Amino acid sequence: MSSVLNVCIAGATGWTGSALAAAVADADDLVLRCAVSRSRAGDELYGAPVHASVVEALYAAGDVDVLIDYTSHDVVKGHTLVAIERGVGVVVGTSGLTAGDFAEIQALAEERGVGVVAAGNFSITAALAQAAALLAARHIPQWEIIDYASAAKPDAPSGTARELAERLAEVRRPELVLPVEETAGDRAARGAAIGGTQVHSLRLPSFTVSTEVVFALPDERLSIRHDAGGSASPYVAGTLLAARAVPTLRGLVRGLDTLLLGT
Repeated sequence: MSSVLNVCIAGATGWTGSALAAAVADADDLVLRCAVSRSRAGDELYGAPVHASVVEALYAAGDVDVLIDYTSHDVVKGHTLVAIERGVGVVVGTSGLTAGDFAEIQALAEERGVGVVAAGNFSITAALAQAAALLAARHIPQWEIIDYASAAKPDAPSGTARELAERLAEVRRPELVLPVEETAGDRAARGAAIGGTQVHSLRLPSFTVSTEVVFALPDERLSIRHDAGGSASPYVAGTLLAARAVPTLRGLVRGLDTLLLGT
């Protein structure tokens, strides 16, 4: 494989995708080979053709090494599976995939010998917060997650919070002193159980995406929280790190922290 990677960005004119397209265009070791944007189909972006669909882009380009997807929860799984079938590595930055979706992606990626890196949040500081939470879960048996996002965010919980809950489940499930089903009043007030962790999603103005996991022991608490600002810049460095790593991988890697820590 060439030392220069050919990249396709799906959602290339979106909030994160546009920042990524500019960063790929500026990188010496990356080439924006094609892009996907329904609103800009038929145009060019940094000299690369813009297509209406991932299928069209991958088949037209023919030599894409990595697909970076920042689209929507209802299409990302299909995009990922199509890319894997084509032998193209995938970086999944779109939230909304379930544990079952990831199991299907993992199976196909292993079968095809293709790498996939998926993270609910490609911010490096968010990845470090997740790594700290996984360490804490080894020593503290009780925790819950609070998921903050903008009032208009359609998916709940956020990809960041869902990934954290599912990754914590790989360490162990938290202890519940009072089972949720024994809650008096409205059980929904206890949040949704994701991988055994109770997750509470708030959707309010002034938030972008913030994720807080609260661990507790008698007479003490530990809160690990990540707050994202109003721009897409925090996600660029981590996404490109994953894009550079994915051609060397086989199967699914979940969490940017896994790449950062080499675990």
